[in-house]
Amino acid sequence: MSEAITHLKVPMEREEKDVCLGANGSVAHVTRVLRMISGRWKLPILFRLFAEPSMRSSQLLRDIPNISQKMLTQHLRELENDGLVVRRDFGEQPPRVEYGLNDSGRSLMPVLMSAREFSRLHPENDDETPG
Repeated sequence: MSEAITHLKVPMEREEKDVCLGANGSVAHVTRVLRMISGRWKLPILFRLFAEPSMRSSQLLRDIPNISQKMLTQHLRELENDGLVVRRDFGEQPPRVEYGLNDSGRSLMPVLMSAREFSRLHPENDDETPG
């Protein structure tokens, strides 16, 4: 991480800029994470699954106000495809499926908690103007 911050202080060679701005640089990685968690319902889903180790979709529907079954299913699939959530099908009748965070999803939670704390320490101020 210290490599990525130096470009703010001293001129850098092209190869060194790639650490931040290259195809596999810091910006690309952070952008990928932001894409993974973007969507109106992904953060509420992740925080609920962090609070409860395993949940059925019906529980998530009850706990997350105003989410539709369609959007819940879509976001759960995207989170599963991005490797943050695991879907457990018990193969029973009637069907029983539960969702939970996998190791990657759990490892993302401290980052989200840090973002929450940053927001709490830096409240919005409508009177502040940039510049």
